[in-house]
Amino acid sequence: MLYASGLTKYYGDNCALQALDLEVAAGQIYCLLGANGAGKTTTINLFLGFIQPSKGELYVDGVSPVLESVTARTRLAYIAEQVSLYPVLTGRENLDYFTRLSGRALNRTESDELFQCARLNLSDADRRVSEYSKGMRQKVGIAIALAKNAKALLLDEPLSGLDPHAASEFCSQLKILSDKGIAILMATHDIFRARELGGRIGIMKHGRLVDERDASNITAVQLEQAYLAHMRS
Repeated sequence: MLYASGLTKYYGDNCALQALDLEVAAGQIYCLLGANGAGKTTTINLFLGFIQPSKGELYVDGVSPVLESVTARTRLAYIAEQVSLYPVLTGRENLDYFTRLSGRALNRTESDELFQCARLNLSDADRRVSEYSKGMRQKVGIAIALAKNAKALLLDEPLSGLDPHAASEFCSQLKILSDKGIAILMATHDIFRARELGGRIGIMKHGRLVDERDASNITAVQLEQAYLAHMRS
């Protein structure tokens, strides 16, 4: 679903991403670990078509974000560290607005079902987003992704600032989405949540993918040790 080969990005003389080879299959969760500046956000922005690669190729469900950025984005949903919603609108109004932008209109029953899938209380759906916690905004983001029927979900530090309960609930939702066949690529600093989510885990450093692990074959402690070893080397 998500594919990159030799993906490289330069900003002047600075190599932000170096020869990345990456695949995320339908229904798979892939977590990218790394410090700030490791290349995680650059990778996501390349798949979104926000920036152009210097070398290499990448595809979203067989579509090139370089050559067909609009078409590629129809197959994607994106949740940033801070979900951008209109604070003066309710959660339901935001869902309706962003869904209409993708060419689809929702009736109330459909929006209720989406909020229930995202575990947002229906009473909260009709409150203004300005009153929402970060966790509630993330749930609206998930509802929007579901409404879009996205085949792949890109997340950039979505767990940052969430309390343990909200983070656990959010990860549970990601597992449900992967069970629906959605490919998930998530950049995160949270080693233990990355291990909890399962799937593949990649460790990035200075724009390079320096290690890959299968979450089912490593404990959280072993993953932390491997990560710290790479950061020290």
